[in-house]
Amino acid sequence: MLAAYIDAYGGAEKLIVGERPDPTPGPDDLLVSVCAASVNPLDFKIREGKVKALLPYKFPLILGNDLAGTVKAVGANVTRFRVGDRIVARLGKERIGAFAELALVQEAHAALAPNGSDLAQSAGLPLAGLTAWQALFELGQLQPGQTLLVHAATGGVGHLAVQLGKWKGAKVVVTASARNEARCRQWGADQVIDYRTQRFEDHVAEADVVLDTLGDEVLLRSIAITRKGGHVISIAALPTPDVARAWGAGGLTTFALGFMTGKERKAAEKRGVHYHYLFMRPDGAQLAELVKLVDAGTLRVHIDRRYSLREAPAAVAHVEGGHALGKVLVLGSQAAPERVEATTRFRVPVIK
Repeated sequence: MLAAYIDAYGGAEKLIVGERPDPTPGPDDLLVSVCAASVNPLDFKIREGKVKALLPYKFPLILGNDLAGTVKAVGANVTRFRVGDRIVARLGKERIGAFAELALVQEAHAALAPNGSDLAQSAGLPLAGLTAWQALFELGQLQPGQTLLVHAATGGVGHLAVQLGKWKGAKVVVTASARNEARCRQWGADQVIDYRTQRFEDHVAEADVVLDTLGDEVLLRSIAITRKGGHVISIAALPTPDVARAWGAGGLTTFALGFMTGKERKAAEKRGVHYHYLFMRPDGAQLAELVKLVDAGTLRVHIDRRYSLREAPAAVAHVEGGHALGKVLVLGSQAAPERVEATTRFRVPVIK
C-alpha cells in the first residue's frame, strides 16, 4: 500500500511517500480503507521528535492521527461494526498511521461517520473535535451563560471549539485576524478580537474558560484575565508533570517538565485558576456525540485544502506554516481525484 512515513526524526524532508506492507488487523481492530486523513500539529511534532519522551515510536513510522474511511475487514472480537461501514476515528497514540491507503483502528476508538456524501470532510472531525470537547466540557466544565475565550479561532481545534461553545450556550469570545471576523461570527462567535491590533485583555474583563492554542506569553496573559475558580486549558504549552506521569514518562522527564511549566502553574495558583494541559485521548463514544451534532447541522468541519496521498509532505508543510483555515486533508484511495486541490508547489520525495 502507499503511505507517507518517516525513517528518522527530523524536518520536512524526513516525510517520504512510498510502499509499505498492508497492515493485519488484530482481534479488536478494524481494517479501514482510508478515504481521507486530516493533518494536525501533532503530525509534525511527532516527525520532529518533540513528543518522543511521551510517545516513543519505532521506525519506519506512518504518520497521521485521524481518518475517515470504509471498513474492509474486522477482527474476531469486533461487534459494533461490519464490513462496508463508513467510520471516523482518532487512532490510538501508540499505533498511528492514517496517511496510508489502509489503516488499523481499534473498535473502541471509532464511530459511524456522519450522514452525507462527503466522507472525506468528516476526516477533519475526530482529533480536533475530541480535543475541543474534552477541553471545554471535561476540563473546563463549561456552562450556559459563561464566557469562553478561544484563541486562534480559525484553526482546526479553534473553529470547532467556537461552535461547541455556542451550542452549549456560552458567550464566545475569540481572537482572530480582522479579515476572518465574518467567518468567526458565522461559526458562533459573539465577540471577535483582532489579535494583530488589539490586546485581548483590554476587551475581556473575566473569562470563565480559556482554550489556549498558542502557548507562551498568550497563555500567561490568559491566566491573568480568568476569574478565580475558572479554567485555562492549553493544547500548545509543554505537558505538565501529572500528564507526563499518566503517559509513563520517566522521573527525569517528569522533573524537567515540572521545572519548565512552573511559571504558568504558579501564575494559575496565585490567581486561583485551574490550569490544565490537555493531551487528548481517543474516545469512540464522545466521537459519536460529535457526529450527532454534525448530522443535526450544529457542527461543521471547515476544510481549507485537500491533497493527494502523494502530496502528504506538502499538506503537512501547509499546516506547519500556520496558515490553514480549519482543517487540511490528505486523501486516500477512496477519494475522488477531482476533489484534490493542487494548492502548493512542494518537492515530494517518493520511493517506488
